[in-house]
Amino acid sequence: MIRTGAFRPAWWLPGGHLQTLYPTLFRRRVIPRLTRQRLELPDGDFLDIDWTDGCGGMRVLVLHGLEGSLDSHYAGSLLARLSREGYQAGLMYFRGRSGEINRLPRSYHSGETADLGYVIRLLHTAHPDGKIAVVGFSLGGNVLLKWLGEQGCDAPVCTAVAISVPFDLDRAAQRLERGFSRVYRNHLLEKLRRSVVAKSVLHEPPLSVHELRGLRSFRAFDDAVTAPLHGFSGVDDYYSRSSSRRFLRSICTPTLILQARDDPFLPTDALPEDSDISEAVTLELSEHGGHVGFIAGSHPLAPVYWLEQRIAAHLSGFA
Repeated sequence: MIRTGAFRPAWWLPGGHLQTLYPTLFRRRVIPRLTRQRLELPDGDFLDIDWTDGCGGMRVLVLHGLEGSLDSHYAGSLLARLSREGYQAGLMYFRGRSGEINRLPRSYHSGETADLGYVIRLLHTAHPDGKIAVVGFSLGGNVLLKWLGEQGCDAPVCTAVAISVPFDLDRAAQRLERGFSRVYRNHLLEKLRRSVVAKSVLHEPPLSVHELRGLRSFRAFDDAVTAPLHGFSGVDDYYSRSSSRRFLRSICTPTLILQARDDPFLPTDALPEDSDISEAVTLELSEHGGHVGFIAGSHPLAPVYWLEQRIAAHLSGFA
């Protein structure tokens, strides 16, 4: 089902770009008390999860976006909010994003669902009677929706929330080549390049630093780096197999998607239609909100981070 979202933007943050940029640039980072758990993966690599306090109630796993971490504007604040609501919340870092370089040449990507599945199985095995929910932002939302579709009715989670999802990776890459969105492209590509260079202390990079500098679009980077590192024949194979839109009809888990039409990371004609989604999926589509923005409030000194409210309200129906 697709329905109109209830979000109304702050009058002082009109437009998708301001909604996107404000929390990244100005939101104060909140870091709750966390305990790190390291998981050894079957292929010899590892990943880390930072958990809030608590051992009972529903466990909520949070997935960050591209090159995200605890420093992402939404991460620590959401963990703190979920902890106050009585949940044990954990930020699952994709490989190499917890502050330590991962061991293998490969990393993570928009369609990598095996690690998420491994973590969910471990949680379910350790707490077979406990409830598990998952919240994914941007790339993490794409990973989440793809995994839910792959699992169908066998996904051992009670609900999921995905925010600002790049449903069609090819169209998202195209959108980031236009207008002011190129600012986000340049910023993220620079972070990706730095990650490749940092990893060169352990593994020979697929390209030289000079060649990396020549990759000035996501298509170019994903074709030269992401695809070969992760077993794809090229960028088109990667985008086709990893885009979550084609998996939405197979989702059985009650899933809420929060999306804005003015998201500068995705063109509106790439948004799912009713025929794309299953009865278990609700797409709340707001006219405004930008990319992982959704800032409300009547005064610039008192911004309201609506996403946290909406996520908490949804989860409360499944706790």
